[in-house]
Amino acid sequence: MQNTEPGIAGLAIGLTLVLVHIVCIPITGTSVNPARSIGPALFEGSVALSQLWLFILAPFVGAALSAGVWKILADKQA
Repeated sequence: MQNTEPGIAGLAIGLTLVLVHIVCIPITGTSVNPARSIGPALFEGSVALSQLWLFILAPFVGAALSAGVWKILADKQA
């Protein structure tokens, strides 16, 4: 499997974050910054605090799934 240009990874991540901010913040007020989510949830309590577990757990689940997909795709290329 060929490696892509390492300098482009930062650009891809940055553009993804821009897209998330442009699309999601006006619609749902989404947050991609843990401090912006955890801090207000602690002060607001109730509903925000009850949903905080998903904000913490979802990135780990996504990372595990993407690692599995990468492994499958890498094995098919070899």
